[in-house]
Amino acid sequence: MAKKKFSQKPVSLPFDEKTPISPDINASCTDMRALFGNSSDLIVKYAEINNINIAVMTCEGMTDKAVLADMIYRPLTEHALSDCKDGNTLLNNAARLLMAEDQKQAYTCGEAAAMIMSGFALIFADGAGFALGIGVQGYEHRAVEEPSTHINLRASREGFIEVVRANMSMVRRRMKSPTLVMNLIKAGSRSNTDVCVCYLSDRADKQMVSEVTGRIKELPLSTILCSDFLQAFLEKSGGTLFSQVTLTERPDTFVSKLYEGRVGIIVDGTPFALIIPGLFIENFHTMDDYTHHPDFSAFVRALRFIAFLLAAFLPGLYVALCNFNPELFRTTLLLNIYSSIQTTAYPVLAECLIMYILYEIMREAGLRLPKSVGHAVSIVGGLVIGEITVTAGLMSAPVVLIIAATGLCSFAVPDLYESCMILRLVFILAGGFFGLFGIIVVTSAMLFRLCSKSSYGIPYLSPIAPVTLKSILRDSFYRRNWQALTKSDVTVSELSHKKSDGNDSERNG
Repeated sequence: MAKKKFSQKPVSLPFDEKTPISPDINASCTDMRALFGNSSDLIVKYAEINNINIAVMTCEGMTDKAVLADMIYRPLTEHALSDCKDGNTLLNNAARLLMAEDQKQAYTCGEAAAMIMSGFALIFADGAGFALGIGVQGYEHRAVEEPSTHINLRASREGFIEVVRANMSMVRRRMKSPTLVMNLIKAGSRSNTDVCVCYLSDRADKQMVSEVTGRIKELPLSTILCSDFLQAFLEKSGGTLFSQVTLTERPDTFVSKLYEGRVGIIVDGTPFALIIPGLFIENFHTMDDYTHHPDFSAFVRALRFIAFLLAAFLPGLYVALCNFNPELFRTTLLLNIYSSIQTTAYPVLAECLIMYILYEIMREAGLRLPKSVGHAVSIVGGLVIGEITVTAGLMSAPVVLIIAATGLCSFAVPDLYESCMILRLVFILAGGFFGLFGIIVVTSAMLFRLCSKSSYGIPYLSPIAPVTLKSILRDSFYRRNWQALTKSDVTVSELSHKKSDGNDSERNG
């Protein structure tokens, strides 16, 4: 027998989201219930004021019940509103009676549905062609806690949470300036996610702000669940492992980047904010660098840069030297490496690949396992892979040491961990098949690509390539003291050579 094919036909509703709110309260409530598909969390309370039927519509779990009772139910029932003769007059008088911080009017079913799902209480009145929305948001959210990804010693312990308005308040509390502009945009055709674009109007480049805002408004996504959904659409050019958009969980870092003339993006539902444009040198900077002594901060930044180089290049260099240029090792070290290689079952390239894959599996397992059993990963990794594989002759001790050292070095620069992970694999393969020549070729191609990369007119390797001495001497590998930093002020738009050339031509003209 032939299998019967089932085809799902789209359900046609007698109205859509652009359907205007009917003056008949029963018809309006019926349309809203149909639009929500008779969802159980749509709550409708009916009442009668001065012989005029009203309905208060809310979404369960999105409103504060105490505020809803004190701000809407009690005032409407205690005040007679006897001068109201129709629904329009009643809602207009109620708008003046209910002193709410957030108050709007909805004229279509789509507008009303969006307001209800945002924590508004909508008041419908018989005879009125609109609904009055009162903001009584009260949904549950996580308390402000210390950031889990960017840990600091002396800086602030507050981190962003999943509520966009709470994050906006943390930013405003740190930048009490009227030039701080926060523009809320609805993104995602189905999720209607609140996206806040933040910038300082007197420091950010207007063309950059308009371009970022336009990209967000034109997003082809139907659902936005976190800030990473936007990241791919905000980068002007791809093709490299290094992102042009910086992620941060810290409000103080976010505000400091805004002061440099950047554009910040806060997405509702995620504690990670985006900063545009992101530069390569900033991956080695932390907020603690500005709380310690400049000399100590310079030393720590140098350590992070060395750790990045070791995490990316060390396994590939070891494989290349063992296979093609063993004469570059010292005699004593060469003899030890040779003796360990003779007792293992696999060549050096296979050893590095196996250990690299095992290490990444252990790291992923440690991230995904519950905390109650997560310590088992470290026990298995330390005893089984670290000790038994060497004793059994499956792996050599130098390879285990190198993979473990590169793993630790990659954690010193957490923002570049994903890039280090891919580069490590590429350099292992390049060094294993082509030796030092392959590593040099891959490194040169990567540097050429990074030098040609720019984000909204700002070179990605600024201020190193092209060289901007003012920024390099001010705050790059070495941070000057606060007395010197206050004498010079630099915005990220000054790193754009196109803009500087244009300014120079205007001056010459």
